[in-house]
Amino acid sequence: MKKIGFILLFTVLMSGIVFAQNKPAMEFEKTEHNFGTIKEEMGAVTTMFEFKNTGKSPLIIQRVASSCGCTTPSYTREPILPGKEGVVSAQYSTVRRPGTFNKTIRVYTNVPDTVYVLTIKGNVTPRQ
Repeated sequence: MKKIGFILLFTVLMSGIVFAQNKPAMEFEKTEHNFGTIKEEMGAVTTMFEFKNTGKSPLIIQRVASSCGCTTPSYTREPILPGKEGVVSAQYSTVRRPGTFNKTIRVYTNVPDTVYVLTIKGNVTPRQ
């Protein structure tokens, strides 16, 4: 009976190790973008954060949230296979927002216990 229990425990532990090795992983080329000095009359500016699934199973972006309504994120909606690439974009509205800004975009995926944080910043000069 002890031998069966040991074999069962060993099988469960090995399954957990195999599962852990087969999880997705997300690696961004950059996690911060500085727009520098931009004019309010531009209306909006956009940047792209490209990433790669460096894991062993499909990567799924579950949701993306920005720190304020002035930043609109969009992202690759379909599962990203291992070795393939995707993108998260962030559009910042400059209208009626002169001054410096520093905003975050949080990316929630099927990577266990991980939230990716992207940052955009810059300085908006007021209209003349």
